Amino acid sequence: MKVWIPHPEGLELLGQIPDGVTVEIAPAPDRLPSDPAGVRFWVPPFLAQAAAVPIVAKLPDLRVVQLLSAGADIWAGRLPGHVTLCDARGVHDSSTAEWVVTAILSYLRSFPVFARAQARHEWSYDQVNPTDELAGKRVLVVGAGSIGTATRARLAPFEVALTMVARTARPAEGVYGVDDLPALLPEADVVVLLVPLTEATRGLVDAGFLAAMRDGALLVNAARGPVADTDALVAELATGRIAAALDVTEPEPLPAGHPLWDLPNVLLTPHVAGSVRGLLPRGYRLAGEQLRRFVAGTPLINEVVDGY
Repeated sequence: MKVWIPHPEGLELLGQIPDGVTVEIAPAPDRLPSDPAGVRFWVPPFLAQAAAVPIVAKLPDLRVVQLLSAGADIWAGRLPGHVTLCDARGVHDSSTAEWVVTAILSYLRSFPVFARAQARHEWSYDQVNPTDELAGKRVLVVGAGSIGTATRARLAPFEVALTMVARTARPAEGVYGVDDLPALLPEADVVVLLVPLTEATRGLVDAGFLAAMRDGALLVNAARGPVADTDALVAELATGRIAAALDVTEPEPLPAGHPLWDLPNVLLTPHVAGSVRGLLPRGYRLAGEQLRRFVAGTPLINEVVDGY
């Protein structure tokens, strides 16, 4: 059988390759290394776009798609029934949680303002200080999966009050459900989005969600751009009543003339939360384990069901 992976480094990072398995490098949808026949296990490129999905139709023997991303939104529901889709749950926990903490601290401590002042060679102490701080803030994390759990662990030492929200409430764990958001949002100083993009979460952050946020609150989106209604987000941010730190947008990449670029209360990064040096070692460690499970007939982990 053949296995396709997108990175040459993966040949070593996969670990032990089972007997009878040939691993080939397929770096992009338009750069396939050989006859697709015999490819049973495919690792698509990280953050592959929708254009990658039709390749599946060219792989008659495919049985497993193992993603390097935690999000499976462009793949879920688009694969034949005989193909198992697995995400990279766990691979991005530390990196995305780090981004969330960095974004919150950077915005609250006015680092974007200082960076702009530095570019002007301007000592901005009198204009900015005192800055806000994270200590004492009430943080609402919407998304209580593995990344949400990692984020909670990293925020806990900052003397914050943490509230977690999942699809459905888990009272025994102190986790609220999405239905509780109308009551929780007005109490939160920081709202962190870490939900997968599904039909249930698309547009979750709409005008009503944003209006329920308290004055001066910070919205942090490390999920997917379409989780927030962009028009509603721009309209609310333009009032200056709330702020946002965004690693993802809709559309993406964000066009040069988009109003989000110029709003002073927006910190924007180009979908980099998971793009760290540890991505490939962690991602291929998972892919190698999955490959060995598949060959041995052992159940796979991280199977995507109902978009999760």
